Amino acid sequence: MNILIIGNGGRENCLAWKIHGSPFVNKIYAIPGNPGIQKIGSCHESGVSKSSFPEIKDFVLNNNIDFTIVGPEAPLVDGIVDYFKSYGLKIFGPDMNSARIEGSKVFTKNLCARYKIPTADSAVFLKSEYQDSRKYINGRGKDDFPIVLKVDGLAAGKGVIICNEKNEALSVLDEIMLKNLFGASADRIIIEEFIQGYEVSLLNFCDGRKIVPLVPAQDYKKIFDNDEGKNTGGMGSYSPVSFVGENLLKKMLDKIIYPTYEALKNEKITYRGILYGGIIVRDDEPLLLEYNCRFGDPETQVILPRLNEDLPEILISCSEGSLTDKPLSWDESKCVCVVLASGGYPESSSKGDLIEGVEEEFGQNGVLIFHAGTKLENGNIYTNGGRVLNIVSKASEFKKARENIYRRISGIKFNGMQYRKDIALKVEEDSNV
Repeated sequence: MNILIIGNGGRENCLAWKIHGSPFVNKIYAIPGNPGIQKIGSCHESGVSKSSFPEIKDFVLNNNIDFTIVGPEAPLVDGIVDYFKSYGLKIFGPDMNSARIEGSKVFTKNLCARYKIPTADSAVFLKSEYQDSRKYINGRGKDDFPIVLKVDGLAAGKGVIICNEKNEALSVLDEIMLKNLFGASADRIIIEEFIQGYEVSLLNFCDGRKIVPLVPAQDYKKIFDNDEGKNTGGMGSYSPVSFVGENLLKKMLDKIIYPTYEALKNEKITYRGILYGGIIVRDDEPLLLEYNCRFGDPETQVILPRLNEDLPEILISCSEGSLTDKPLSWDESKCVCVVLASGGYPESSSKGDLIEGVEEEFGQNGVLIFHAGTKLENGNIYTNGGRVLNIVSKASEFKKARENIYRRISGIKFNGMQYRKDIALKVEEDSNV
Protein backbone atom coordinates (compact mmCIF):
# COMPACT_ATOMS: atom_id res chain seq x y z
CA MET A 1 0.00 0.00 0.00
CA ASN A 2 1.26 3.49 -0.94
CA ILE A 3 0.35 6.32 1.42
CA LEU A 4 0.42 10.10 0.98
CA ILE A 5 0.72 12.44 3.96
CA ILE A 6 -0.32 16.04 3.45
CA GLY A 7 1.59 18.58 5.55
CA ASN A 8 5.12 19.56 6.47
CA GLY A 9 5.30 19.77 10.26
CA GLY A 10 6.45 17.71 13.20
CA ARG A 11 3.04 16.04 13.40
CA GLU A 12 3.37 14.84 9.81
CA ASN A 13 6.94 13.61 10.41
CA CYS A 14 5.64 11.62 13.40
CA LEU A 15 2.78 10.18 11.33
CA ALA A 16 5.24 9.14 8.64
CA TRP A 17 7.52 7.52 11.23
CA LYS A 18 4.63 5.57 12.78
CA ILE A 19 3.24 4.49 9.42
CA HIS A 20 6.70 3.50 8.20
CA GLY A 21 6.67 0.69 10.76
CA SER A 22 3.52 -0.89 9.33
CA PRO A 23 3.90 -4.15 7.40
CA PHE A 24 1.08 -3.02 5.11
CA VAL A 25 2.89 0.07 3.83
CA ASN A 26 5.05 -0.08 0.73
CA LYS A 27 5.96 3.55 0.09
CA ILE A 28 5.33 6.85 1.84
CA TYR A 29 4.89 10.14 -0.01
CA ALA A 30 4.43 13.61 1.43
CA ILE A 31 3.17 16.94 0.12
CA PRO A 32 5.10 19.11 0.70
CA GLY A 33 6.88 17.13 3.44
CA ASN A 34 10.16 18.07 5.11
CA PRO A 35 13.74 16.75 5.44
CA GLY A 36 12.71 14.43 8.27
CA ILE A 37 10.04 12.76 6.16
CA GLN A 38 12.44 12.68 3.21
CA LYS A 39 14.59 10.17 5.16
CA ILE A 40 11.80 7.56 5.03
CA GLY A 41 9.67 8.69 2.10
CA SER A 42 9.44 10.83 -1.00
CA CYS A 43 8.49 14.51 -0.78
CA HIS A 44 6.77 16.48 -3.54
CA GLU A 45 6.78 20.26 -3.61
CA SER A 46 3.24 21.55 -3.79
CA GLY A 47 0.91 23.88 -1.97
CA VAL A 48 -1.92 22.46 0.12
CA SER A 49 -4.46 25.26 -0.31
CA LYS A 50 -7.72 24.75 -2.18
CA SER A 51 -6.17 25.90 -5.46
CA SER A 52 -3.68 23.03 -5.20
CA PHE A 53 -6.26 20.26 -4.77
CA PRO A 54 -6.26 19.32 -8.49
CA GLU A 55 -2.45 19.01 -8.48
CA ILE A 56 -2.56 16.84 -5.36
CA LYS A 57 -5.27 14.66 -6.89
CA ASP A 58 -3.21 14.16 -10.05
CA PHE A 59 -0.18 13.27 -7.92
CA VAL A 60 -2.23 10.61 -6.13
CA LEU A 61 -3.44 9.10 -9.39
CA ASN A 62 -0.04 9.21 -11.09
CA ASN A 63 1.76 7.55 -8.17
CA ASN A 64 -0.79 4.82 -7.45
CA ILE A 65 -1.41 6.11 -3.94
CA ASP A 66 -3.96 4.03 -2.08
CA PHE A 67 -4.68 6.23 0.90
CA THR A 68 -4.12 9.88 1.85
CA ILE A 69 -3.77 11.23 5.39
CA VAL A 70 -4.33 14.95 5.99
CA GLY A 71 -2.24 16.50 8.77
CA PRO A 72 -3.11 20.23 9.00
CA GLU A 73 -6.55 21.71 9.53
CA ALA A 74 -6.69 24.21 6.65
CA PRO A 75 -7.09 21.68 3.79
CA LEU A 76 -9.80 19.89 5.79
CA VAL A 77 -11.70 23.12 6.40
CA ASP A 78 -11.27 23.95 2.70
CA GLY A 79 -12.89 20.64 1.70
CA ILE A 80 -10.08 18.38 0.49
CA VAL A 81 -11.92 15.28 1.74
CA ASP A 82 -15.02 16.20 -0.27
CA TYR A 83 -12.84 16.86 -3.32
CA PHE A 84 -11.03 13.52 -3.06
CA LYS A 85 -14.21 11.57 -2.51
CA SER A 86 -15.74 13.13 -5.62
CA TYR A 87 -12.99 11.29 -7.53
CA GLY A 88 -13.40 8.06 -5.58
CA LEU A 89 -10.08 8.52 -3.73
CA LYS A 90 -9.60 7.22 -0.19
CA ILE A 91 -8.63 9.82 2.41
CA PHE A 92 -8.49 10.24 6.19
CA GLY A 93 -10.09 13.27 7.78
CA PRO A 94 -13.47 14.94 8.26
CA ASP A 95 -15.34 16.48 5.33
CA MET A 96 -15.91 20.22 5.04
CA ASN A 97 -19.23 20.12 6.90
CA SER A 98 -17.66 18.25 9.83
CA ALA A 99 -14.47 20.34 9.86
CA ARG A 100 -16.50 23.37 10.94
CA ILE A 101 -15.92 22.03 14.46
CA GLU A 102 -12.48 23.68 14.15
CA GLY A 103 -13.03 26.04 11.25
CA SER A 104 -15.64 28.05 13.16
CA LYS A 105 -15.46 28.54 16.91
CA VAL A 106 -18.90 30.15 16.72
CA PHE A 107 -20.32 26.96 15.15
CA THR A 108 -18.88 24.95 18.04
CA LYS A 109 -20.14 27.39 20.68
CA ASN A 110 -23.63 27.23 19.21
CA LEU A 111 -23.49 23.43 19.14
CA CYS A 112 -22.47 23.37 22.80
CA ALA A 113 -25.31 25.71 23.71
CA ARG A 114 -27.93 23.62 21.90
CA TYR A 115 -26.80 20.35 23.48
CA LYS A 116 -25.78 21.67 26.92
CA ILE A 117 -22.12 20.72 26.59
CA PRO A 118 -20.17 22.52 29.35
CA THR A 119 -18.00 25.36 28.11
CA ALA A 120 -17.08 28.91 29.07
CA ASP A 121 -19.71 31.67 29.00
CA SER A 122 -19.24 33.91 25.99
CA ALA A 123 -20.63 36.51 23.60
CA VAL A 124 -20.25 36.68 19.80
CA PHE A 125 -19.70 39.86 17.77
CA LEU A 126 -19.46 40.52 14.05
CA LYS A 127 -16.63 42.72 12.80
CA SER A 128 -19.31 45.28 11.94
CA GLU A 129 -20.31 45.29 15.62
CA TYR A 130 -17.04 46.81 16.78
CA GLN A 131 -18.67 49.47 18.96
CA ASP A 132 -20.90 46.88 20.62
CA SER A 133 -17.91 44.71 21.40
CA ARG A 134 -16.10 47.69 22.95
CA LYS A 135 -19.16 48.41 25.11
CA TYR A 136 -19.24 44.77 26.16
CA ILE A 137 -15.61 44.90 27.31
CA ASN A 138 -16.07 48.30 28.97
CA GLY A 139 -19.02 46.87 30.85
CA ARG A 140 -16.86 44.22 32.50
CA GLY A 141 -15.85 44.86 36.11
CA LYS A 142 -12.35 44.46 37.46
CA ASP A 143 -13.22 41.04 38.81
CA ASP A 144 -14.32 39.89 35.34
CA PHE A 145 -10.72 39.84 34.11
CA PRO A 146 -8.83 38.09 32.65
CA ILE A 147 -11.08 37.58 29.63
CA VAL A 148 -10.36 35.72 26.41
CA LEU A 149 -10.71 37.03 22.85
CA LYS A 150 -11.01 34.38 20.13
CA VAL A 151 -11.31 34.77 16.38
CA ASP A 152 -13.89 32.56 14.73
CA GLY A 153 -11.76 31.07 11.96
CA LEU A 154 -8.35 29.43 11.61
CA ALA A 155 -5.36 31.40 12.90
CA ALA A 156 -2.47 28.89 13.13
CA GLY A 157 -2.95 28.46 16.87
CA LYS A 158 -2.58 32.20 17.54
CA GLY A 159 -6.22 33.30 17.44
CA VAL A 160 -6.85 32.91 21.19
CA ILE A 161 -5.63 35.84 23.29
CA ILE A 162 -5.91 36.10 27.07
CA CYS A 163 -6.26 39.69 28.27
CA ASN A 164 -5.52 40.44 31.91
CA GLU A 165 -7.17 43.84 32.15
CA LYS A 166 -9.59 46.12 30.32
CA ASN A 167 -7.15 48.35 28.43
CA GLU A 168 -5.27 45.30 27.14
CA ALA A 169 -8.55 43.75 25.95
CA LEU A 170 -9.54 46.95 24.14
CA SER A 171 -6.11 47.18 22.52
CA VAL A 172 -6.31 43.57 21.32
CA LEU A 173 -9.82 44.21 20.04
CA ASP A 174 -8.51 47.11 17.97
CA GLU A 175 -5.72 44.92 16.55
CA ILE A 176 -8.25 42.29 15.52
CA MET A 177 -11.15 44.41 14.29
CA LEU A 178 -9.57 47.64 13.08
CA LYS A 179 -6.06 46.59 12.04
CA ASN A 180 -7.31 43.30 10.58
CA LEU A 181 -4.67 41.22 12.38
CA PHE A 182 -6.32 37.90 11.47
CA GLY A 183 -8.06 38.86 8.23
CA ALA A 184 -11.31 37.09 7.36
CA SER A 185 -10.80 34.64 10.24
CA ALA A 186 -11.93 37.46 12.53
CA ASP A 187 -15.13 38.38 10.71
CA ARG A 188 -16.70 37.12 13.92
CA ILE A 189 -15.07 37.10 17.33
CA ILE A 190 -15.89 35.49 20.66
CA ILE A 191 -15.35 37.26 23.97
CA GLU A 192 -15.24 34.58 26.62
CA GLU A 193 -14.77 34.17 30.35
CA PHE A 194 -11.32 33.02 31.42
CA ILE A 195 -11.35 29.68 33.19
CA GLN A 196 -8.63 29.01 35.72
CA GLY A 197 -7.56 25.39 35.63
CA TYR A 198 -5.33 22.94 33.78
CA GLU A 199 -5.72 21.85 30.19
CA VAL A 200 -5.85 18.34 28.75
CA SER A 201 -5.88 17.24 25.11
CA LEU A 202 -8.13 14.28 24.37
CA LEU A 203 -8.00 12.93 20.81
CA ASN A 204 -10.51 10.41 19.49
CA PHE A 205 -10.75 8.16 16.44
CA CYS A 206 -14.15 8.51 14.72
CA ASP A 207 -15.74 6.51 11.89
CA GLY A 208 -19.13 8.21 11.63
CA ARG A 209 -20.77 5.72 13.99
CA LYS A 210 -18.23 4.86 16.70
CA ILE A 211 -15.81 7.00 18.64
CA VAL A 212 -12.70 5.54 20.30
CA PRO A 213 -10.65 7.70 22.72
CA LEU A 214 -6.86 7.84 22.64
CA VAL A 215 -4.78 8.42 25.77
CA PRO A 216 -4.78 12.01 27.09
CA ALA A 217 -1.83 14.33 26.62
CA GLN A 218 -0.96 17.78 27.89
CA ASP A 219 0.66 20.49 25.79
CA TYR A 220 2.28 23.82 26.59
CA LYS A 221 0.94 26.79 24.65
CA LYS A 222 3.00 29.68 26.07
CA ILE A 223 6.38 30.52 24.55
CA PHE A 224 8.32 30.81 27.83
CA ASP A 225 8.83 28.74 30.98
CA ASN A 226 6.21 28.93 33.73
CA ASP A 227 3.54 29.58 31.08
CA GLU A 228 4.68 33.12 30.42
CA GLY A 229 4.64 35.06 27.16
CA LYS A 230 2.42 34.77 24.11
CA ASN A 231 0.44 31.80 22.86
CA THR A 232 2.08 29.57 20.26
CA GLY A 233 1.07 26.51 18.29
CA GLY A 234 2.56 24.46 21.15
CA MET A 235 6.05 24.35 22.69
CA GLY A 236 5.98 20.81 24.04
CA SER A 237 3.84 17.99 25.37
CA TYR A 238 3.82 14.80 27.39
CA SER A 239 1.77 11.66 27.94
CA PRO A 240 0.41 9.99 30.05
CA VAL A 241 -1.26 12.70 32.14
CA SER A 242 -1.03 11.28 35.64
CA PHE A 243 -3.64 13.55 37.23
CA VAL A 244 -6.32 12.44 34.76
CA GLY A 245 -7.57 9.36 36.58
CA GLU A 246 -10.38 7.06 35.51
CA ASN A 247 -13.11 9.17 37.15
CA LEU A 248 -12.00 12.42 35.53
CA LEU A 249 -11.51 10.77 32.15
CA LYS A 250 -15.03 9.34 32.40
CA LYS A 251 -16.38 12.84 33.10
CA MET A 252 -14.55 14.23 30.04
CA LEU A 253 -16.01 11.52 27.84
CA ASP A 254 -19.52 11.43 29.30
CA LYS A 255 -20.04 15.19 29.64
CA ILE A 256 -18.14 16.52 26.60
CA ILE A 257 -16.78 14.08 24.00
CA TYR A 258 -19.60 11.55 23.68
CA PRO A 259 -22.42 14.16 23.84
CA THR A 260 -20.63 16.19 21.15
CA TYR A 261 -20.39 13.17 18.88
CA GLU A 262 -24.07 12.39 19.40
CA ALA A 263 -24.88 16.05 18.76
CA LEU A 264 -23.04 15.93 15.43
CA LYS A 265 -24.94 12.81 14.42
CA ASN A 266 -28.18 14.47 15.47
CA GLU A 267 -27.27 17.42 13.22
CA LYS A 268 -26.86 14.93 10.32
CA ILE A 269 -23.07 15.38 10.34
CA THR A 270 -21.12 12.19 9.66
CA TYR A 271 -17.82 12.87 11.39
CA ARG A 272 -14.92 10.64 10.32
CA GLY A 273 -11.34 11.31 11.34
CA ILE A 274 -9.85 12.73 14.52
CA LEU A 275 -12.00 14.69 16.95
CA TYR A 276 -9.61 16.49 19.28
CA GLY A 277 -11.03 18.09 22.37
CA GLY A 278 -9.10 20.80 24.17
CA ILE A 279 -10.50 20.51 27.70
CA ILE A 280 -9.86 22.56 30.82
CA VAL A 281 -10.46 21.18 34.29
CA ARG A 282 -11.71 23.48 37.06
CA ASP A 283 -12.41 22.05 40.51
CA ASP A 284 -12.31 18.53 39.07
CA GLU A 285 -14.98 19.41 36.48
CA PRO A 286 -14.12 19.46 32.75
CA LEU A 287 -15.21 22.21 30.37
CA LEU A 288 -14.62 22.40 26.63
CA LEU A 289 -12.18 25.05 25.43
CA GLU A 290 -12.20 24.14 21.73
CA TYR A 291 -12.36 21.32 19.21
CA ASN A 292 -9.85 20.55 16.48
CA CYS A 293 -10.56 18.38 13.46
CA ARG A 294 -7.11 16.74 13.12
CA PHE A 295 -4.21 15.23 15.02
CA GLY A 296 -2.77 17.65 17.58
CA ASP A 297 0.70 19.13 17.21
CA PRO A 298 2.74 18.46 19.38
CA GLU A 299 0.39 15.99 21.15
CA THR A 300 0.65 13.46 18.31
CA GLN A 301 4.39 13.25 18.93
CA VAL A 302 3.85 11.85 22.46
CA ILE A 303 0.72 9.78 21.76
CA LEU A 304 1.69 7.76 18.69
CA PRO A 305 4.99 6.47 20.15
CA ARG A 306 2.88 4.86 22.89
CA LEU A 307 0.33 3.26 20.54
CA ASN A 308 0.78 -0.51 20.19
CA GLU A 309 -1.40 -0.76 17.09
CA ASP A 310 -1.05 -0.61 13.32
CA LEU A 311 -1.92 3.01 12.57
CA PRO A 312 -2.84 2.70 8.87
CA GLU A 313 -5.31 -0.06 9.69
CA ILE A 314 -7.07 2.20 12.23
CA LEU A 315 -7.14 5.24 9.93
CA ILE A 316 -8.56 3.24 7.03
CA SER A 317 -11.22 1.82 9.36
CA CYS A 318 -12.17 5.36 10.36
CA SER A 319 -12.51 6.45 6.74
CA GLU A 320 -14.57 3.38 5.83
CA GLY A 321 -16.84 3.44 8.88
CA SER A 322 -15.58 0.12 10.21
CA LEU A 323 -13.86 0.83 13.54
CA THR A 324 -13.98 -2.14 15.89
CA ASP A 325 -14.92 -2.11 19.57
CA LYS A 326 -11.57 -3.66 20.50
CA PRO A 327 -9.80 -1.44 23.08
CA LEU A 328 -6.59 0.16 21.89
CA SER A 329 -3.34 -1.16 23.37
CA TRP A 330 -0.91 1.35 24.88
CA ASP A 331 2.71 1.28 26.00
CA GLU A 332 2.95 2.25 29.68
CA SER A 333 6.12 4.28 29.08
CA LYS A 334 6.33 8.04 29.59
CA CYS A 335 6.76 10.18 26.48
CA VAL A 336 7.89 13.80 26.27
CA CYS A 337 8.28 16.25 23.37
CA VAL A 338 10.17 19.55 23.45
CA VAL A 339 9.83 22.01 20.56
CA LEU A 340 12.80 24.02 19.33
CA ALA A 341 11.53 27.28 17.82
CA SER A 342 13.16 29.90 15.64
CA GLY A 343 14.20 33.37 16.69
CA GLY A 344 11.32 35.82 17.01
CA TYR A 345 8.61 33.15 17.27
CA PRO A 346 5.65 33.50 17.72
CA GLU A 347 5.49 37.17 16.64
CA SER A 348 7.74 36.54 13.64
CA SER A 349 9.76 33.68 12.22
CA SER A 350 13.45 33.64 11.35
CA LYS A 351 14.25 31.46 8.31
CA GLY A 352 17.38 30.29 6.55
CA ASP A 353 19.54 29.71 9.64
CA LEU A 354 21.91 26.73 9.48
CA ILE A 355 21.00 23.93 11.91
CA GLU A 356 23.92 22.00 13.36
CA GLY A 357 23.80 18.74 15.29
CA VAL A 358 20.88 16.87 13.71
CA GLU A 359 22.93 14.53 11.54
CA GLU A 360 23.06 11.47 13.81
CA GLU A 361 21.00 8.35 13.15
CA PHE A 362 17.27 8.70 13.84
CA GLY A 363 16.33 7.20 17.22
CA GLN A 364 19.89 7.19 18.57
CA ASN A 365 20.33 7.48 22.37
CA GLY A 366 16.63 7.08 23.04
CA VAL A 367 15.65 10.23 21.14
CA LEU A 368 13.49 10.81 18.07
CA ILE A 369 13.94 14.07 16.16
CA PHE A 370 10.90 15.07 14.15
CA HIS A 371 11.41 17.89 11.67
CA ALA A 372 8.89 20.73 11.51
CA GLY A 373 10.05 24.07 10.08
CA THR A 374 13.16 22.85 8.25
CA LYS A 375 14.47 22.72 4.67
CA LEU A 376 17.30 20.86 2.96
CA GLU A 377 19.70 22.78 0.70
CA ASN A 378 23.04 21.53 -0.65
CA GLY A 379 23.21 18.81 1.96
CA ASN A 380 22.60 21.15 4.90
CA ILE A 381 19.49 21.62 7.07
CA TYR A 382 18.18 25.15 7.58
CA THR A 383 15.33 26.67 9.56
CA ASN A 384 12.16 27.27 7.57
CA GLY A 385 9.49 28.33 10.03
CA GLY A 386 8.48 29.08 13.59
CA ARG A 387 8.57 25.65 15.20
CA VAL A 388 11.70 24.02 13.80
CA LEU A 389 12.32 20.64 15.47
CA ASN A 390 10.53 18.31 17.89
CA ILE A 391 12.81 16.40 20.25
CA VAL A 392 10.99 13.34 21.58
CA SER A 393 11.91 10.59 24.03
CA LYS A 394 10.03 7.64 25.50
CA ALA A 395 11.32 6.08 28.73
CA SER A 396 10.18 4.25 31.84
CA GLU A 397 10.17 7.52 33.81
CA PHE A 398 9.54 11.15 32.93
CA LYS A 399 12.88 12.06 34.49
CA LYS A 400 14.76 9.77 32.11
CA ALA A 401 12.81 10.99 29.07
CA ARG A 402 13.54 14.61 30.00
CA GLU A 403 17.22 13.87 30.56
CA ASN A 404 17.44 12.22 27.13
CA ILE A 405 15.81 15.20 25.45
CA TYR A 406 17.71 18.04 27.10
CA ARG A 407 21.02 16.21 26.70
CA ARG A 408 20.27 15.90 22.99
CA ILE A 409 19.20 19.54 22.70
CA SER A 410 22.59 20.61 24.08
CA GLY A 411 24.14 19.29 20.87
CA ILE A 412 21.83 21.19 18.51
CA LYS A 413 22.50 24.75 17.43
CA PHE A 414 20.90 27.35 15.19
CA ASN A 415 20.70 31.11 15.38
CA GLY A 416 17.97 32.34 17.73
CA MET A 417 17.01 28.84 18.95
CA GLN A 418 14.52 28.99 21.79
CA TYR A 419 12.79 26.28 23.79
CA ARG A 420 11.16 25.70 27.14
CA LYS A 421 13.15 24.06 29.93
CA ASP A 422 10.10 23.01 31.98
CA ILE A 423 8.27 20.59 29.67
CA ALA A 424 6.94 17.74 31.87
CA LEU A 425 8.99 19.06 34.80
CA LYS A 426 6.01 19.13 37.15
CA VAL A 427 5.05 15.51 36.45
CA GLU A 428 8.69 14.49 36.82
CA GLU A 429 8.81 16.14 40.24
CA ASP A 430 5.45 14.66 41.27
CA SER A 431 6.57 11.17 40.25
CA ASN A 432 9.68 11.54 42.42
CA VAL A 433 7.70 12.32 45.57
